[in-house]
Amino acid sequence: MDALRPVGRTLLRDRAYEALREAIVRGDLAPGASLKDADLAERLGLSRAPVREALARLGDEGLVESKPQSYTRVTRPVSRVVRDAASVVRVMHELAARTGVPLLGPEGIRTMREANERFAAAVRASDVEAALDADDELHQVLVVASGNHAAAATIARYTPLIRRVERRLFGDAGSCGSAELHARLIEACAAGDVEEAVRVTTEIWAALEQLADDAIEVAEVTGIPAPAESSVP
Repeated sequence: MDALRPVGRTLLRDRAYEALREAIVRGDLAPGASLKDADLAERLGLSRAPVREALARLGDEGLVESKPQSYTRVTRPVSRVVRDAASVVRVMHELAARTGVPLLGPEGIRTMREANERFAAAVRASDVEAALDADDELHQVLVVASGNHAAAATIARYTPLIRRVERRLFGDAGSCGSAELHARLIEACAAGDVEEAVRVTTEIWAALEQLADDAIEVAEVTGIPAPAESSVP
C-alpha cells in the first residue's frame, strides 16, 4: 500500500492538457497565440502547476513552442511537421485495419455505418466539428478492434497536428474526406476483406498527407503568416 500515490495532481494535469489541446486544435487558441500559464490557469480554474505540465506535454507533441525567459506560444502549422504526422497516422491506421478487420463483429460494423451517416450529414451541412468527430469515431472502431495500444497511442498523439489544419481548410478544400470512401471501407470490413480494407484506409489517409503541402497556405485562410520550417521544434 505504501507504493500508492495521490492521483489528484495527475488528473488535473490531464484535464488541463485535454482542454488546451482541444482549444488549439479547434483554433480557439490560434497559431502564434501567446500562452501565459497564470492566465490559462485562471481561465481553466486550476493552479499553475498542472497548466505548466500540460504545456510541456503539448510542446513535446508539436502544438506549443517555448523559449526560456522569452515566450510560450501555439505553433503555426508547417508542411514538414504535418506531412510527417500524416504519414505516421496513415501507417498506424493501416496496421489497425490489417489486424482489426478479422476481429470486427456486427456491432463494430453497425457503429461504423452509423458514424458514416453522421459524417455525411455533417459534411452536407459544412459542420466541420461534427464531421471530424464522426470520422474519428468511425476509424476508432478498427483501432479498438485491433487491440494495439501502441498504435492507438501514436494515433492519439499525432492526429491533432493534422486535425488543426483540416479545420482551417475544410470549408475551402473539403478536406474532411469522403463518405463514399468510408462506405467502401465499411463494405470491405463487413466482407472480411483485409487487403481491400487496408487499400481503402491507405487511400483515405494518404489524401491527408497532401494537407502538408497546403499547410503553408494556411495564411490565406487564417490571415496568420506561416513561418519558416526552422521555427518549429
